[in-house]
Amino acid sequence: MKAPIKITAVIGSYRKGGIIDQTVDEVLAAATAGGDTASKIYLIDRHIEFCRNCRICTQQEGERRGRCPQEDEMEAILNEIDGSEAIILAAPMNFGAVTAVMKRFIERLICTAYWPWGQMAPKARSRDKKKRAVLVAASAAPAFLSRLMTPMVGRLKNAADILGARTVGVLFVGLAARAQRQEIGAGVRKRARQMGRKLVTED
Repeated sequence: MKAPIKITAVIGSYRKGGIIDQTVDEVLAAATAGGDTASKIYLIDRHIEFCRNCRICTQQEGERRGRCPQEDEMEAILNEIDGSEAIILAAPMNFGAVTAVMKRFIERLICTAYWPWGQMAPKARSRDKKKRAVLVAASAAPAFLSRLMTPMVGRLKNAADILGARTVGVLFVGLAARAQRQEIGAGVRKRARQMGRKLVTED
């Protein structure tokens, strides 16, 4: 019998109950149907300072991520992700890329790298990919155009990789701005449920 796993969804949307939130809920509903547990982190509700590029967090050796000198909730968020076997990274597209709150979160992931002064580029502290990840994105344009012409999926996939997760599915919802209070369609619900089951299925 499979031991229950924990899933953490990191949501970089400014609108609760919108397309992103509804889609993540469908993914989580399917993922937790077998007894697994889940939580959602709304980045708009959490205190996360901007990265100041001081690189203090990158100077500490070892596999354990470096500590940022800023006092905020980023460490607590990363601890919650560390305690999860699966993650969801979700954000709508704003001006051709992920939202500012998701970008701020991603920039703070530099603490996962070792980058002493004098070294040309950062090095990952750990290359283990023990977690699984599903990525959720949305845009006003058709999904295939947004995936082809913007860095949305690449940004989210890179963040999942940095967090030690292997991406097992991507769900990009297009035409997501046709109404102020838009509901996701049956097709998106079906695909979201498929992604949820895939997130917790052993390979």
